[in-house]
Amino acid sequence: MALFGFMYWSSADGRTAKFLAVLHGFTMSATRIVGVPCAMFPVMRALFQTGWRGLREVRSWPKRFGPAIAVAVGAILGAASFFFYCFVRWGRWDIYMLTQEAGWAIEPDYLAVFKGENYHWLIPALKDPTEASQMATTLGAVLFVALVLCELLPVVRRNATWPTRIGFYFCGAIIYYISVSGVACVNMESMLRYEFCLHALIVLAFVHFLHQLRTPPLLVRALGMAAVGLFSAAGLSVQGWYIWNFTRGNWVA
Repeated sequence: MALFGFMYWSSADGRTAKFLAVLHGFTMSATRIVGVPCAMFPVMRALFQTGWRGLREVRSWPKRFGPAIAVAVGAILGAASFFFYCFVRWGRWDIYMLTQEAGWAIEPDYLAVFKGENYHWLIPALKDPTEASQMATTLGAVLFVALVLCELLPVVRRNATWPTRIGFYFCGAIIYYISVSGVACVNMESMLRYEFCLHALIVLAFVHFLHQLRTPPLLVRALGMAAVGLFSAAGLSVQGWYIWNFTRGNWVA
């Protein structure tokens, strides 16, 4: 939610909006390290809004990119304060990474997203959350790639709204890459909950993508609403099952 607030307010105009963006970004990076690269969202957005013309005009950089960089730096201060606290409290700024390694045997593999053995096609057993995490990893990658490919269609490229969605793809790719890199060594365990952030960004980008298309016939809309209702009911049922298991001491995600 801090990420969504950061993306929303950093895209708005005015000093109040920028202050709220920094506040959301500070919370985002202070609570999750993956928030550090996501803090570059306003800079990425500014780059695509100005295009190559903005990059060629060096004198205009402070005006074009200064506010975006300031918001990004303010957001990163959240993570900086967390690392500073760790250093003051325990004498090691990287105590979080050491805890991950010692407690859960996490050894990051930064090439994991490019290795085929990390993607599994299977129907996960309801009592095996690790299989669900493995399938969620594959499903997230497929949905993400399919949506990005849709952006390459000429009818979409001619539309002026596609740069707005670049931020969704940027943050989604960052979250997915770091999450997979961290849990690949434990067979994608816990990816089920990490994947939720990517899925939320995909849904928002997809809704924005559909908004630029012409209104479909009534029958198509009715079928779409029925499909959304069906998938939503199925998703709530699965979540209810996992909640039921979690309250009985079983590990979920």
